[in-house]
Amino acid sequence: MLEQIRARLRELLTQRADAQTSLDGVIAAAGAENRTDLTADEAAAVTDARSKIQAIDAEVETLTAREAELVADADRRAAADAVLAGLPTPPAAVPAGGTGGVADVRVGSEELTYRRGGPHSYFRDLAKSRLEAGGSYDDEAVARLRRHGQEMDVELRANMNRTDGTGGEFVPPLWLMEQYVPLARAGRVTADLCRKLPLPPGTDSINLPKVSTGTATAEQSDGGSVQKTDMTTTSVSGAVTTIAGQQVFAIQLLDQSPINFDEVVFADLLADLAVKVDTYVLNKASIGILNVSGIISVTYTDASPTVPELYPKVADAKQQIDTNRYLPAQAIVMHPRRWAWHLAALDSSNRPLVVPNGSGYNAFAGFTDTRSQGVVGELQGLPVYVDPNVPTNLGAGTNEDRVILARFDDLFLYEGSVRSRVLFETDADTLSVRLQVWEYLAFIGGRLPKAIAVVSGTGLVTPTF
Repeated sequence: MLEQIRARLRELLTQRADAQTSLDGVIAAAGAENRTDLTADEAAAVTDARSKIQAIDAEVETLTAREAELVADADRRAAADAVLAGLPTPPAAVPAGGTGGVADVRVGSEELTYRRGGPHSYFRDLAKSRLEAGGSYDDEAVARLRRHGQEMDVELRANMNRTDGTGGEFVPPLWLMEQYVPLARAGRVTADLCRKLPLPPGTDSINLPKVSTGTATAEQSDGGSVQKTDMTTTSVSGAVTTIAGQQVFAIQLLDQSPINFDEVVFADLLADLAVKVDTYVLNKASIGILNVSGIISVTYTDASPTVPELYPKVADAKQQIDTNRYLPAQAIVMHPRRWAWHLAALDSSNRPLVVPNGSGYNAFAGFTDTRSQGVVGELQGLPVYVDPNVPTNLGAGTNEDRVILARFDDLFLYEGSVRSRVLFETDADTLSVRLQVWEYLAFIGGRLPKAIAVVSGTGLVTPTF
């Protein structure tokens, strides 16, 4: 998460510098002409630039605070781990006066109930809270889970809204969710570029109002009628869907394995959950970015495709967003194979066209990282993200991928918290335990279709190197 926040900050600060340059240019032009007033166009440009700067500053302030929190969290965690490494594992204990109620909630430097390397296993307690032992549930496990739920409300600074189930589910421990972030973001590059919003509780769909035709103005003659055009509205909606997975394992594993096997189970389930969320955002029928009706489509048809020939198609997609959305695209997303094809491209003198940071002579793109997923470089002034979930089986030959440009702030992804529960009854005949994880989400990519441009065609078949 920290890396993504810093990448977003760099992007925002670049946008702010551009807006400030625009603002300064308008003011300077008026000053050069010894004018004290701005023309209508200049005033509009100044207002637009200032609005952009204010919006950017607000987001920068939020992200900067979040970055500081994450850095501080990492520093405290490292310091605590260093101390913990030199100490024997302490026995489980309830703080003096603790009853499992609000008084037990962690404050200050008190350790969380479930933590990496700690004495308690979240999954084991989750199972024991559902398992009768000697005619009763494990009261200590139940108490720890309740305490953990209160801790999560404090740690995540939000009500986790555990009302959608039947009371048998809990929010996973914070340290597992911290681990979920890098695992998830490695598998949901495009989803994380979208504007992420909390999913409202108690709803099966989200409806957003939309202006379909706007008001109008016109030149008025002296004494003539003023233009009157009524606005018309419609709405766009996104259905709330559930993405879920489960793992069945023998009760012997629960009883006899090392106490903390949380990481193994969650790493696998959450990694796949991340992929499914990203695939939903990209390719869900009628909803996903590639299938939204009315988006900008740019076709690159070529029996012998080359990177220089694709370049103007990307520029066309970029300018069409500028022309139709009236705000710029924010990023380019492509499959890793398409970016590798860019990296392999040479000019007539066998010099690479894409060079580190775009510093080479006449380079038209630059790369900043060699990672296989996430932001890797820059093309036409936009950050390039590679996402392995971009499909590569499209087109008539089922061998095409796509290049996506978008103003991702216009694409809304509503997500609830990831939840988990343990079931014994389902597989009782085999003495097995069923672990389930799930989350609810809704995606609205068609709110402003012209904020999306997709380059497609035979020029994007499987590249050769």
